[in-house]
Amino acid sequence: MTISTAGEEARAFVPAPLPPNPPIDWTPELRCAFDQALLALGRLDSVSMLLPDTSLFLYMYVRKEAVLSSMIEGTQSSLSDLLLFELDEAPGVPLDDVREVSNYVAALDHGLHLLKEGLPLSLRLIREVHGVLLAKGRGSKLTPGEFRYSQNWIGGTRPGNAAFVPPPAGEVLECMSRLERFLNDLPEPTPVLLKAALAHVQFETIHPFLDGNGRVGRLLITLLLCEQRALREPMLYLSLYFKTHRRYYYELLNNVRETGDWEAWLGFFAEAVIVTATQAVETAQQLLALSNQDRDRIGTLGRAAPSALQIHRVLMEYPIATSNWLVEKTGLTPATVNKSLVNLQQLGIVRELTAQKRNRLFSYQDYVEIMNRGTELPD
Repeated sequence: MTISTAGEEARAFVPAPLPPNPPIDWTPELRCAFDQALLALGRLDSVSMLLPDTSLFLYMYVRKEAVLSSMIEGTQSSLSDLLLFELDEAPGVPLDDVREVSNYVAALDHGLHLLKEGLPLSLRLIREVHGVLLAKGRGSKLTPGEFRYSQNWIGGTRPGNAAFVPPPAGEVLECMSRLERFLNDLPEPTPVLLKAALAHVQFETIHPFLDGNGRVGRLLITLLLCEQRALREPMLYLSLYFKTHRRYYYELLNNVRETGDWEAWLGFFAEAVIVTATQAVETAQQLLALSNQDRDRIGTLGRAAPSALQIHRVLMEYPIATSNWLVEKTGLTPATVNKSLVNLQQLGIVRELTAQKRNRLFSYQDYVEIMNRGTELPD
């Protein structure tokens, strides 16, 4: 539709409600891709059941996703920056950037908490997640938790020269209400993976908020898979794949809007799930192998082993920590913690990041390196 804003006319796009009409053309190739994606998702879900303590792995998975999803929006914060920030030990890191990443972790946690309490994937849940995402930092003045009351656009300096102009503010609530109906299987049920793929594009097209749309749109995928019990734990995050294929990702979104080419997008989405789920399984297996190998090495310490194993377990969840923080988490005495850290350093498991006598900082280096893959900041 044609809109008039800022003294000029522009074309805004109002998406048709889901599911697509005409229906998806399920070629044998596309059907096969979705079958493979569902298998990959099933393997990932089963890995979460095999892990001895899923929470240890989830803590880092969620933070890795927060870093990657925020990177797509241009933040310059690394996984280590975030871990230091959460320890209140973040000298020299870009504070606004790392706060945005920390907000993302809180937003996902809040969304999962609401789902566990029985709230369906709804406009209320989406607005609450957005409110947490923009609660502090740069986006806090851009109406957190509220759909926009003004026109926005993507690319360009104004709507007239923008790459894409979402629906006018007056259409947002109606567009989002129709999306909410689709998410809740109205007018008809939709298989979960297809629903996630279609809903992501629809959300990004509506762009209902003044800021944070990309991050909420990516969170929506994970929240939907968890709500529909396709995953027991939030272990699938597509941000790395979207970041790696960023230009093609935006091209496919535009093609859906301009020509209705849902099939190319769905092929890409299925491949993203296959690649990402497979990588997540491999990462979990690598972390499990590392922790087992290191536990065996700690077992050689004799009487010093039990306290060192306690430190090791905490470092698997929080792989960058101060000695004081480890005292607090384990309940061990400062002397025992420091002796254990010396033992872990001698075994090559732990590395000291500081050379201070007080507030010394330690890293479970190999664990951090496995999790860091794909999150490296550009030079």
